[in-house]
Amino acid sequence: MGLFKKFVNQTRKPEGVLGKMMVNGLNGGHAKMADWGMSYLQNIEPKEILEIGCGGGRNANELLKKYSESVVTAIDYSHVSVEKAIKYNTNEIKNGRCIVEQGDVSNLKYHSNKYDLATAFETIYFWPGLEKCFSQVKNVLKPGGLFLIVNESDGTDEASLKFESIITGMKCYTIDEIEQALKNVGFSDIKSYHHEDKPWITIIAKK
Repeated sequence: MGLFKKFVNQTRKPEGVLGKMMVNGLNGGHAKMADWGMSYLQNIEPKEILEIGCGGGRNANELLKKYSESVVTAIDYSHVSVEKAIKYNTNEIKNGRCIVEQGDVSNLKYHSNKYDLATAFETIYFWPGLEKCFSQVKNVLKPGGLFLIVNESDGTDEASLKFESIITGMKCYTIDEIEQALKNVGFSDIKSYHHEDKPWITIIAKK
């Protein structure tokens, strides 16, 4: 495997030196897309938020700023990502507003009906089965809780499909595929948005 392929494969589960390099670039590289997606969260005041696949921790921090009365639990199954997210949110952790820990979306170890909002930025590409993982998310959400998904790829753009072909375990989904999986596990009131100039997509579903 060439160096470039080894590096881009770190997007799935950052590990070692290359993983640290990848995570260091994620916070800035996806900031505009993440903020665009978050802008569709309106008229809510979540107290308990679960940030799944938190990467370097930047989006967890932005959620804490957006919702000043909230507590964010940020999880990632990469130890490298968890370390970076902890450093990024040191003050918030000390103040009791942020928890960062390793976690697996296919087996969430949290109480049912706990969270008002769950978020997933640039991560569902690597989840081991959308319906299986979406069911886990639905279980930990409170009735009426929201699930926000933000992807850089709409499942049809050439650039992302090229990466899909070289990154092990990556799958770029279309809006229709994501919506159907959400419906199949019982989510409702699903709203989807497509960026006017880019292949970015945002989907919000209610439990």
